[in-house]
Amino acid sequence: MRIGLVGAGRIGAFHAATLAALAAVEQVVITDAAPDRAEMVAKDLGAEFAPDVDSLLAMGLDGFVIAAATSAHADLIGKGLAARIPIFCEKPLAVDLAGTQAVVQAVEAGAVPVHIGFQRRFDFGYRKAAAAVKNGELGYIHTIRANTGDVSPPPAEYIPTSGGFFRDCNVHDFDALRFVTGREVVSVYATGANRGEAFFGEYGDVDSAAALLTLDDNTFVLVNGTRYNGAGHDVRMEILGSKGSLAVGLDDHTALTSAEAEVTFPAGPAHGTFMERFHPAYVAELTAFTEVVAGTREVPCTVRDALEAFRIAEACEISRRENRPVNLDEVGR
Repeated sequence: MRIGLVGAGRIGAFHAATLAALAAVEQVVITDAAPDRAEMVAKDLGAEFAPDVDSLLAMGLDGFVIAAATSAHADLIGKGLAARIPIFCEKPLAVDLAGTQAVVQAVEAGAVPVHIGFQRRFDFGYRKAAAAVKNGELGYIHTIRANTGDVSPPPAEYIPTSGGFFRDCNVHDFDALRFVTGREVVSVYATGANRGEAFFGEYGDVDSAAALLTLDDNTFVLVNGTRYNGAGHDVRMEILGSKGSLAVGLDDHTALTSAEAEVTFPAGPAHGTFMERFHPAYVAELTAFTEVVAGTREVPCTVRDALEAFRIAEACEISRRENRPVNLDEVGR
């Protein structure tokens, strides 16, 4: 199959290389708002180059992958829908809640499959945790702890269009939480701080954040994250139940060491980036998309899933700014 990809930045180039290595993909066609960048990535991969999105969509594609800037997602999804080509889009759907709701409405009104890129759903650990919760192996779940820690912050120019810490970073934790538990968040209480570079505060953002979420079965969820986790890229989830507990991301690459005597775990080295941490999950995710394109699989992560994760992030941002608990019913469905 021929897969078109728009966006040749860090994640776009990574996705292009992953797609090019898949047995089901015969050719990858790449474009970008900066054509020179797309042409260079295409040349490196032996892929095709398209000068713009309209040209790309006219090149007989079987699937359309969107890895462009967040601000372009909604428009590009619209173009893919109009072309009636199955779509894979990196999160989020749009820069704000109203835009996200509009995309969901457009997608659900049509018949074009749209798969959203929340790669943790394809990670072995998260999938095993989801199965354990569903099967009742842990008893009832009373507490979950989830964290995302980046080694170092993104460049200053990224922050104004990122959507803020909860919408950009912890949104992955929120989607993984829904995936693992099968439950919905009913309320949040969130806070954040800026102890690093001043540019976060200049754009009204934070570089570290925390939130207490309550699920619809009264499970408590503690979510935190930071842009400054110098020990390594650290993504984990701990699920604590009445009969047992389970940890995702607790392996020899965990960016956490013990203060206890004679403990040598983890062996290391720690993961340096999210692409390193989740490389197998990204491969599984894009393999799943080729199956969606082929019509042999239902969409595994829908626009509705993206909306619900975004609603949680939106509630957390409101809570942080207004310093109060926020019920999810306050944030439009």
